[in-house]
Amino acid sequence: MKNQFFFFFVLFACWSSLQAQTGISVSPPRLYFELNPGQSGTDKLVITNVSQSNTLDLAVSLGDWEYNQMGENMMYPAETLDTSCASWVNVKKEDSYFSLKPGEKKEIEVTVTTPNLLKSTVPVHTSMLYVTQMNPIDDVDSKGANMKVSVRSGIKLFHRTTDPRIKKIEIQNMVFNKQSKKIELYFENNGNVWTDGTIYLDLLNTKTGKKQSLNHMVFYSMPGNKREVIIDLPDDLQTGKYVGTVLIDHGDENSIEVAELSFDYE
Repeated sequence: MKNQFFFFFVLFACWSSLQAQTGISVSPPRLYFELNPGQSGTDKLVITNVSQSNTLDLAVSLGDWEYNQMGENMMYPAETLDTSCASWVNVKKEDSYFSLKPGEKKEIEVTVTTPNLLKSTVPVHTSMLYVTQMNPIDDVDSKGANMKVSVRSGIKLFHRTTDPRIKKIEIQNMVFNKQSKKIELYFENNGNVWTDGTIYLDLLNTKTGKKQSLNHMVFYSMPGNKREVIIDLPDDLQTGKYVGTVLIDHGDENSIEVAELSFDYE
């Protein structure tokens, strides 16, 4: 039986720690800026040395990031991507390199200043602010070998203008892969704002009438993202004819996405 697809219309670690009891905590893990062209905005980060015995020398730097088709974080040098806002970000000189004693905290200000002209085709800009340990600590691995350990934490920065938000997640396709015995879901973020949400999948055995709900999956996306999600089926799923119903809830009270897939599981 051929797959039948029916469609209905209804965003990096902020904590790092290792065996050497050295680590940094940065809060919050994301900063959001809504600024029109030529405007500036400032927000704050709190950086904590969670080490019990080591003073950490820390440096702040910037990079770019994006999600790939599978929703994984991809990192790049600053100003690599068209969506980069790394060149708009500024921290005070005294906050770009500093030391923290064990348990000590430091608050730094992050300022974003947008240029006077922004491309209307890029509704959202991003960058990654790194806090990196510059003085590696001596440690040993599980086999007793000597090594140097340092940690780095990344904070995602998001920018958009004050234009009205349009959340628009659209399912493009849903298929059953007979070889892998997994369901492949394809959707796009066709809105103008970063959008996260939850994917739910129910399976109905059309012969027995048995219905089961699989574990839900959380996703993050940016405008223009085309996403592929691989959904594992239960190892003990009985052979038979099934209807799989996917629901994507992305936080819009007036709109959710639903799709159905009929397939044979052998």
